[in-house]
Amino acid sequence: MSAILSVADLRKAYSGVHALDGVSFEVEAGSITGLIGPNGSGKSTAIDCISGFQKLDGGKVVLAGNDITGKVAHHIARAGLMRTFQTVRIYERLSLRDNLAIAAQQFDPATWVDEFFRTRRYRDAVEASEKRANALVDLIGLRKYYEIETGILSYGQKKLVALAAALMPHPKIVVLDEPVAGVNPSRIREIEVALQQLNRAGETFLIVEHNVEFITTLCHRVIVLEQGRKLAEGTAAEIHKDSRVLEAYLGMTPEMAEAEMRGAA
Repeated sequence: MSAILSVADLRKAYSGVHALDGVSFEVEAGSITGLIGPNGSGKSTAIDCISGFQKLDGGKVVLAGNDITGKVAHHIARAGLMRTFQTVRIYERLSLRDNLAIAAQQFDPATWVDEFFRTRRYRDAVEASEKRANALVDLIGLRKYYEIETGILSYGQKKLVALAAALMPHPKIVVLDEPVAGVNPSRIREIEVALQQLNRAGETFLIVEHNVEFITTLCHRVIVLEQGRKLAEGTAAEIHKDSRVLEAYLGMTPEMAEAEMRGAA
């Protein structure tokens, strides 16, 4: 696989404090990549800078061969990088179907003139949107709620709606910010299954998350940040065995981790 997202030497400082100090990594097309680290490690700053919600002090971001460094958020979204947020952003008084339709309208080629005259371009856009929404609602497992106001859904289900909305314009990659934070364990499993199904359907994800078990179960590769720098990168198995990660992120030496695993067994 080739890299769909390349991040090189990202730098960001606040009043002399280096939130990002030369962070570099890649996300392969068709993969699920995790970005973890202790509080203050630079995870949120990294995805805010990558997605255009904060300005970089230095570095380069390339999406599918196109340099998106320094572009504003809506230009980056149109280039093919969509994201979700820690706080769910959906229209709770509208149905799931309407939420997905609105997400698609922001990116379809039809204008208000096309809508007014019901042109072929408008009809094609509506048909494509409905087809995409129907496919996504099945993949996230919320078919029975399709025509129901999203305000009645659980917090975890609302996160799935936000995920589906981000996928409506066929992005090249979706960045998920804490997708299971505040979600109960049974809903976490639903989100995990939905992401696996979406990934098998060809979607690419970069996930920032504190839940290490969720990340290491789901992700093909994991990137670990500490104090604004990349500490480690590898498969879940490799990260679990990395003494630097155990000490910096989990507060454990390799011996302690091995003893805990024996105790759990």
